[in-house]
Amino acid sequence: MINSVNPEKNEEIKTQDSREQELEFSLRPRKLEEYIGQEQLKSNLRVLMGATQARGEILEHILLHGPPGLGKTTLAHILGREMGVNVRTTSGPAIERAGDLASLLTNLSENDILFIDEIHRLNRTVEEILYPALEDGVLDIVIGKGPGARSIRMELPKFTLIGATTRFGSISAPLRDRFGAVYRLEYYDPQELAKIIQRSSNILNVTISEGAAEEIARRSRFTPRIANRLLRRVRDFMQVSGHDTIEEQHVYDALHMLQIDSLGLDRNDRRILEILLDKFQGGPVGLSTIAASASEEVSTVEDVYEPFLLRLGLIARTPKGRELTDAGVQHIKNYRS
Repeated sequence: MINSVNPEKNEEIKTQDSREQELEFSLRPRKLEEYIGQEQLKSNLRVLMGATQARGEILEHILLHGPPGLGKTTLAHILGREMGVNVRTTSGPAIERAGDLASLLTNLSENDILFIDEIHRLNRTVEEILYPALEDGVLDIVIGKGPGARSIRMELPKFTLIGATTRFGSISAPLRDRFGAVYRLEYYDPQELAKIIQRSSNILNVTISEGAAEEIARRSRFTPRIANRLLRRVRDFMQVSGHDTIEEQHVYDALHMLQIDSLGLDRNDRRILEILLDKFQGGPVGLSTIAASASEEVSTVEDVYEPFLLRLGLIARTPKGRELTDAGVQHIKNYRS
């Protein structure tokens, strides 16, 4: 909440947020060789970059898709560094009008990369203006309204669009077909996450035991962003307790305080399981009923909580609704005991 009485407090909050963002950015790899995981994708990108550089061309337009926190933004910036070009970053919701897109495109330099995060959230008017820019390198702008309106065609510098999305199916077919390379990022396994945690701890000047890194990895929901966030919170706990090395016990104690269990579920995730078990005897029950019982929006339950619970096999979708699986029942019982 913004404090209208004490602006200095507001500035302190903003500073803290910016420091957290800078810290997160510092943990990102800067070269493809530093990027851990996604081996097949990295191989494909090396071939794409090598062939492009050999021909003296710019990269084809690239679409990266997959769950949040897997490194799509990081990869876009790595590609810019590997190709020796600038990366201009924006997001779909930030481009509200055709003029916003026109300003972005006309301010690009030759061979620049334009990275649009959440590209599935572009509105259709903006999207249609993007088509000729991607195919022909031109921008068609309509000036005026009514009978006096006229169209102006502007040549654009050669550029590469890299789009990122967590909802591949929400991108319209005409836009999707204009990308020359489409890659999916997969979830990470615990071994890869443990390597990421070890690398991040070195950047943070923190010593961490192998067992502690593996324990954080197991609770990181297969996602590097979450792994790094948990590492920073465990580091806080370790430093406050007066130790120099993160040991497994620090991980157990810190994540217990954060109410993150052995599978990486937090209090809100378990609340969904408990509603199914305690109120509906395991189900089946409709999604809207679950959302109402949890005092959440249906979209929040479906998009935020449900995918991870489904991936772990703790709940199941059936024609009659959501059901708690045997694994889900057992997990709740084990947590309560």
